[in-house]
Amino acid sequence: MVSLRILMFTTFYPPHSFGGDAVGVQRMARALVARGHEVTVVYDSDSYFSLGGKPPAALPEEDGVTAIPLSSRTGVLSNLLTQQLGRPVAHGRRIRQIVQEGDFDIVWYNNASLVGGPGLLDIGDGLKVFEAHEHWLVCPTHVLWRYNKELCDKRECLRCVLSYRRPPQLWRATGYLDRMLDNIDLLIAKSEFSRDKHREFGLRQEMEVLPYFLPDLDLDSAPPAATHDRPYFLFVGRLEKIKGLQDVFPAMDRYPDADLLILGDGDYADELKRLAAGNDRIRFLGRKPLDELTAYYRGALGLIVPSVCYETFGIILIESFRLGTPVIARRLGPFPEIVEAAQGGVLFETEDELIAAMRGLQDDPAHRDAQARAARGAFDRVWREDRVLASFGAALARAAHRKGDARLAKALEGGAFENGAAA
Repeated sequence: MVSLRILMFTTFYPPHSFGGDAVGVQRMARALVARGHEVTVVYDSDSYFSLGGKPPAALPEEDGVTAIPLSSRTGVLSNLLTQQLGRPVAHGRRIRQIVQEGDFDIVWYNNASLVGGPGLLDIGDGLKVFEAHEHWLVCPTHVLWRYNKELCDKRECLRCVLSYRRPPQLWRATGYLDRMLDNIDLLIAKSEFSRDKHREFGLRQEMEVLPYFLPDLDLDSAPPAATHDRPYFLFVGRLEKIKGLQDVFPAMDRYPDADLLILGDGDYADELKRLAAGNDRIRFLGRKPLDELTAYYRGALGLIVPSVCYETFGIILIESFRLGTPVIARRLGPFPEIVEAAQGGVLFETEDELIAAMRGLQDDPAHRDAQARAARGAFDRVWREDRVLASFGAALARAAHRKGDARLAKALEGGAFENGAAA
């Protein structure tokens, strides 16, 4: 079988990263290496430090991925030039050198905002893939959260960007991004909802929906459920206002029969702790290593996902499903399509509905067990690594045919993205 050369671009990449999109890129890179491919990831470490990131505590582990951090003496200025001009200014020569020397079969763009912007999209000759982890293609703030206080339902971009105290990107008004996207052979949305939002906000290129994935996990060998002195519901994620955790606290004041354990950290942590003061059943436990996180998932009555913004997917839902833990998610964005596909949780809109959902999971063990089995079964059918990678391989094969690259199409159709297929 053919071993492919794959180049990935992303603004953030572990350990220089904050959120789930970078972990998703890393997970894909490692999965492709495990299938025998050569994967190079180019990312912008300046952007991590410019946005307040701390030096990593340890060197990244060896995993077969070639990671190339881009850094310049100009630091913040380099990021500002890219943000304003939509081109890789400080790192343009280095990027072109990497592309030219690599002779890559696939050039895979992820969060391109600060690693090079739209100007990256015409560099290189391989099959070009763009995976929209955020709504950056149609939103200068990436999240369709207008004025930093409400869901966006129409374009008011200049006023909105200024409310975030960011400089406006004039290139967005020139059609430059749209023209650069015409270089892309396969444009990927992470959910049906996200594809619809991109179309609603003016994206004219077609998108194909391919979800996130997780490696399979043998529950018999997974860490045992965490022990806690009371029943508990769980929140996992970055502590930001748009994640909606503040809306859960009033419900917890009315629900004395369980605790809320919060795993994560972020800029909104201090305000959340202030809002939760006086309720000792709300516990902030900080960030946890993977084994501890898994144990907390396994011991929870359910995972609460209260985001108030338009997510593109919601990977914590399938993390919970993989461990057989039902979810209680806000009826917003992609969450309904994920929860309804799995039949592994409950949706809510109001505080009363949230309390009813918690009560249903806690007071009816048979109902919770049925949802837990459905969640795990859906994970195996839909979001397990081998299933999703096969779908990616098929989508890329179709794109290679459209591009006229018969050699690459043949390799992909021959199982290059399937387990053990590449050598």
